[in-house]
Amino acid sequence: MRTLITIAACAVLAACGLDVASTAATGALIKKQELEQGKKNMEQAQQKIDQAMQLQQQHSDASAEKQ
Repeated sequence: MRTLITIAACAVLAACGLDVASTAATGALIKKQELEQGKKNMEQAQQKIDQAMQLQQQHSDASAEKQ
């Protein structure tokens, strides 16, 4: 009987450990996806900034040519 209780207790504890590990892995995956999305957002913002700067430079060049 003691052996059966010990085995059951070990199984329950092992299951808890697996659940915690699974939760941690899921959390890490979510953080990784958030980081990747953040990088994409930064790259898109940088591209928009570069485009705006090029457009402003073109307007500046065009204004200089008119004078």
